Amino acid sequence: MNRVELYQQKPKPTPRKGLLLFLMTCMILAAGLTILGYYYQNSIKIDAPSEELGEKVVIDLPNGHKVYTYENLIVEKDGKMYYKGDLNTMDLTGGTISYENWKDTK
Repeated sequence: MNRVELYQQKPKPTPRKGLLLFLMTCMILAAGLTILGYYYQNSIKIDAPSEELGEKVVIDLPNGHKVYTYENLIVEKDGKMYYKGDLNTMDLTGGTISYENWKDTK
């Protein structure tokens, strides 16, 4: 080997097989994760228990306001009447309950 051949820049071979294998592995892994994610999302089913709310009632308060609610959400405690919702509790003492359909009264 002479000096010209020794110091001449030779192109490096590109690892095409390795790159192709890496890309195929990534594609297969991504497809597998997508399929597993879709399967697990559709296999989880959470059914909330059905709550019996009772009949529709309208409560006329002494100040003239009306409260539209269900019968089973009204609780009587210590001689007072309360509306017990998911996030709040209202004092309805002194109101009169009438069983009416809301769609007709609103």
